Amino acid sequence: METITKITKDKGQFYLIWLSSGEKLRVSEDTLVRQRLLKGQEVTEAMIEQIKKAGSYDVGLQMSLNYLSYQLRSTKEILDYLKEKEILPEDRKKIVIRLEEMNLLDDKSYSESFVRTMMRTSDKGPKMIEQQLKRKGLKDEDIQYGLTFYLIEEQVEVAKAAAEKAMRRYRTKSFKDALQKVQLHLMQKGFNREVIDLAFEELAFEKDEEQELEVIRKEGDRLWEKHRKLDSYKRLMKVKQGLFQKQFDPDMIQQYFEEKEIENEE
Repeated sequence: METITKITKDKGQFYLIWLSSGEKLRVSEDTLVRQRLLKGQEVTEAMIEQIKKAGSYDVGLQMSLNYLSYQLRSTKEILDYLKEKEILPEDRKKIVIRLEEMNLLDDKSYSESFVRTMMRTSDKGPKMIEQQLKRKGLKDEDIQYGLTFYLIEEQVEVAKAAAEKAMRRYRTKSFKDALQKVQLHLMQKGFNREVIDLAFEELAFEKDEEQELEVIRKEGDRLWEKHRKLDSYKRLMKVKQGLFQKQFDPDMIQQYFEEKEIENEE
């Protein structure tokens, strides 16, 4: 038998019940009133266990409601959150059921909301979004339902924006190499070949020959310096090989060497 030594207010709608053993129980206001718990009251072990069980559910439910107040959550996110907060396993299941009854937890609605948000705020394609939803514990049918809202027209627009951004990042590459890297970038972002092709068709990237030649000059000069210890023939071959490997235009590579020859003559 133990005695309640004091009852203090905790965060939110919770209270702490202090026992004579030094143990403290966290309960909701509803449990406090329902169990008629008062300072100085004697409580049996059975009553303490009952209070703990009621407290676990009430506290877990209130925590979940607070957790959901910031944004929608998947069922797995709620269960993981309750586990982290040390809510009893049987209460976690009850809380999920209660939240579903309150229409606050629905993986299908979560999937739709998540996909719509990613469409507006990210440069990710369907495949990458699908992977993210799987990590959040959604069933395949709920994932596919959400992805139906990501129409191919919208995928193309997102892919175009991502491609233009990536193309600027690869401006120091050869035009051909840059195109390949942008395509790979879009695939890694989760877009399929059809969407990538449509995006490229609409963008119609054009090679800036002056920019390409300037890149060749910089890369060629870097390779020329790198192989300065070789004899002239081997040095020439190494530089040519390096430029061809980077997929620069052969005619422009030739132009670079013609310029280099003039430079050396001077």
